[in-house]
This record gives sequence, C-alpha cells and structure tokens, in this order.
Amino acid sequence: MMTAQTETSTSYTPYRLAADAEITEVRAILRAAGLLGETRRIAYLGLMDPTRNAPEGFEDRRFRIFIHDISGGAPTDAVVSVTGRDVVSAVELDTAVTGELPVLEEEFEVVEALLAADERWLNALAARGLDVSNVRVAPLSAGVFEYPEEKGRRILRGLAFVQDFPADSAWAHPVDGLVAYVDVVSREVTQVLDLGAVPVPKEHGNYTDPELTGPLRTTQKPISITQPDGPGFTVSGGNHVEWEKWSLDVGFDVREGVVLHNIAFQDGDRKRPIINRASIAEMVVPYGDPSPIRSWQNYFDTGEYLVGQYANSLELGCDCLGEITYLSPVISDAFGNPGRSATASACTKRTGESWPSTATCGRASTTPDATAAW
Repeated sequence: MMTAQTETSTSYTPYRLAADAEITEVRAILRAAGLLGETRRIAYLGLMDPTRNAPEGFEDRRFRIFIHDISGGAPTDAVVSVTGRDVVSAVELDTAVTGELPVLEEEFEVVEALLAADERWLNALAARGLDVSNVRVAPLSAGVFEYPEEKGRRILRGLAFVQDFPADSAWAHPVDGLVAYVDVVSREVTQVLDLGAVPVPKEHGNYTDPELTGPLRTTQKPISITQPDGPGFTVSGGNHVEWEKWSLDVGFDVREGVVLHNIAFQDGDRKRPIINRASIAEMVVPYGDPSPIRSWQNYFDTGEYLVGQYANSLELGCDCLGEITYLSPVISDAFGNPGRSATASACTKRTGESWPSTATCGRASTTPDATAAW
C-alpha cells in the first residue's frame, strides 16, 4: 500500500481509531469473564464514543460487543473497558423481545448447505430443470412479521439464483416463485414455499464483459492529478484532519462505516462546532413486493448486516491518484481476532475507479469516475 506521508503528530486523542491491541484486550477480558467460548461468536464489536465534556486527561476506552451463541444459548450485550480491564456490563437478551443480533458470515454458508440437502428444495429445483450445484442462495434477514412460529428464532430466508460459472453474476438469473425459511441455530429448514416455476432470465448481467457492453472506449484522454506543493490537508493523531478552516476526527464503526466526529470551522478567533457526530445510522431497503415469496423483503443493511465490515478497499492508482493518506481501521472477526479493514477511507484528491459493489451472489466491481474529494 502506498501512502503519502502527511502525519504531523502521533499524539493520542480520545477519538483515535481502535487499535489491534485493544481488540485483543477486549477478547481476553471477555474470555476471562466466561463470555466467549467454543460456541460463542462476536456479532458486533465497536468502540463507543468517548464521554463528552469529560475532565481534561480523563479517558475510558469502552467497547460494546454483541455475543451470539450458535448452540442456542441466550445472546449477550456487553460493554468492556480496556482502560479498566473489566466487563462494565453484560446483559442477556430475549430475542423474542429485542430481535436478533446481526447476521454472521458463517450463517451465509449454512443456509445454502442446508437447502442443498433438503428434499423439498431439491424437488422444486428439479421441477425447474435446475442443477443444485449451479444454484446460489442469498441468505436474507427475515424481518419481524409476528409469525408466531418464528418468535424468538433466528430465521434467515433463502432466495435462489442461477450461477452458470464462478465469475457469473447470479443476480441476473433469479429463480422466482421459490423461497425457503431456515432456522440457522437449530439448522432446520422450517418452510419451503413453491408457487410454481417462473422462467429464469437467460441474459447475463456481467457488465464488465465486452459481449454484453461492447469493447472498452479508447477515446478518453488521460487525467493527471498533481499537487506540487503537497496536499491541502494534514492528518495528525492518526485520524484528525485539518483542511482549510475545517477540522474533524475520522472514525470507523463496523456497523455504520465511516463516522465523522467534531466537525468544526475556524471562524476568525473562534473554532465553531458544526456537528458533533455524523454517520449513516441505518439504510433500509423496502422492496414493497406483495408476493408471498418476497413480501418480507425490507433489509436493514446497517443493523442486520453491518455494512461497515464490507467496506471496499481503496487502492492507489485504481480508486485514488495524487497525494493520499489512507486510514485503515481495525475491526474484529467473529472470534475476536483483530484485522485491518484494508483502506476503507482516504483523504485525497482522486480520480480513477469508483462505485464499488460487494455482493454474496456476484462479484465486486468498479466503474470509471473522477471525483474531487479534499
């Protein structure tokens, strides 16, 4: 990874990004308290915002963790202080009241594997002339519709898509008229609804394939981004950005993605606060299809899937050109292991490729764009 060196200070601030060592410490504290074990997974782990207006020099770095028990035990909502090295709180949740924790990556594979062995599902595919080995299943959040048989159960609903080859975009070939309901804790296919075969679209959706879109254009002129005197911004403390008269702290949350703290403007002699905290609190996708197959589709992408953990990496020469400072946040996997979220955000004046898209039934892709950022 190539990074322009604009760091002017290594001082620590209350709004600094989480560190690998802190995630490791959280895991150790949870294990010591008996909250992590063989059947328990971390569905969410995030650094809590620092206390505002706290005395100067005061710091208590706290993390909130949602813990799911794949064996069926009650999930836990915990708060851990890495400063005090203790569990501040641990509350067992009744999911019949609170709803389910975010979907785990390992549950994606569970749904497709269970359906591949379910006789009702196999019969439905056979009736459509489909080979189960070429059918991908999108494991989708079930929502809450007061179905009594689903109350307190961890249900995902599976829609089928045909994938003709590994790089094929399966989204272009939906298998309509068919859906399955799966309890991913008991590993039971509770229902398969088959309203009859509907023709599967044959045209592929591989929009980077010249067969579909035609050859790439060769008429575009090259763009060169240069800043002979260096970037117009500075980054200090790892994530504190100053640009012109603006200043802010760049944070990152595995649920929300990028979070901006303490956005302020230097108004003469006064540093004027504009926004304390800015983030995408939720993104809801209500499909509005009344069909029994899809009437439940209304995903809460932020809360149910943790969109921050699927942030696409930015790469020099692809997404960004010019003077670059990458910010690489640390996130936790389901077992409490820290890992870098590649380069999920950057301070830059950029051109290159944007519009990234990551999907379970297709592939990530980009399209050309040119955007001025800082």
